[in-house]
Amino acid sequence: MKLFKSLLVAPATLGLLPPLTANATEVNLNEISNYSDVESIEFANSFGNNESNVNSLLAGGEGLIDDHSHDSDSFSSTTTAAFSADMYLGAVSDDDAAATDDSVAATYSFQIDLNTTFTGDDSLDISLDAGNSATQGTLEFGGNSTTSDALQVDGVAYTFPLGDKTTVIVGDNTDGSALFTTACAYGGPSDTLDDCGNVNAGITNGGAMIGAAYDFGTGLTAAVGYAGNETTVMTEEGGDDFGLNLAYTADNYGVSVTYGVIETDDGANNPTLDGFEDKFTAFNAYYTPEGGLPSISVGYEIGEDGSVVGDNDGLTSFFLGLTWDEVGPGSAGVAIGTRTPTVEDADEQYMYEAYYSYPLNDGMTITPLIFVQEQSAAGVDDTTGMMVKTSFSF
Repeated sequence: MKLFKSLLVAPATLGLLPPLTANATEVNLNEISNYSDVESIEFANSFGNNESNVNSLLAGGEGLIDDHSHDSDSFSSTTTAAFSADMYLGAVSDDDAAATDDSVAATYSFQIDLNTTFTGDDSLDISLDAGNSATQGTLEFGGNSTTSDALQVDGVAYTFPLGDKTTVIVGDNTDGSALFTTACAYGGPSDTLDDCGNVNAGITNGGAMIGAAYDFGTGLTAAVGYAGNETTVMTEEGGDDFGLNLAYTADNYGVSVTYGVIETDDGANNPTLDGFEDKFTAFNAYYTPEGGLPSISVGYEIGEDGSVVGDNDGLTSFFLGLTWDEVGPGSAGVAIGTRTPTVEDADEQYMYEAYYSYPLNDGMTITPLIFVQEQSAAGVDDTTGMMVKTSFSF
């Protein structure tokens, strides 16, 4: 057994020898051979036994850490990591002339979430994403579709308390509405209807952001948020989004109202296209009855397009969803909502969906989804999609 453990630690030891020999005149190898009898390994040089030269060897993030090592030599004990992978299999039928019509797509997404606390009440959150789901048939699952298989930073945010009732967040590539509360109990998997009708008021443009939320302690919360372009924060050259949110949550129901201002930015510093403000107000509510009945979630948003001159500047969105938390081993839901905000005096384009989500074990969940999206263009068939999402958490 001691020989086997020595063989396991040998590759890690060889990897450390080059930097050690470059900075030290003598390496203590005795403790390596005694690894089976100790809980830690310490590599030290002979420069006056200076404790700052002591390093720790990490194996799997635990076990081989010296008691005298410094914070800079190891991961913080308050740092955690969560990993998830999603596999998508689906097909969409929308236009007989399209090359991808009825084709089956198989794609994936992968995500790493890193979380660290420095005081016990704050949180530094970093999200890393990869995926290739920018493919016909799986986009409705909202997978990572812009990374082209390359792992990249999707967002960085730091959240901390300010007093007993106020929470503040600052970040980059994070939604300005990160601290908003939308009163919705529907947990459908589709990308179109997962905002529960709060389509634009809950600002989601990412970029540099700051927000704050206040908890009145009676179920009532209020929040504000801002998001803008990182290089033109709060200037005329950039597009700035502002939002306000007020919500009340009880034991089995909740209501919320969200107001958002979206400033147009064409990205080319063109004054004729910049500076328009779209304004939206979203109303949301949910009710969860007892006795096995489904929860009911509704949402309605009204707004105006600031770039439109004339009477057709109004935009509306609608949502209604039902969720059964216990249907056999899993949960189920059905929903209807506008596929895209309806322009004033135009016909609505609705989306219908139904899903069933069931866990195979603690770390694996399978979710089949079927949906129909209405299309308004003449000669274009409605979009019908069927797909299955398999989620792994570890």
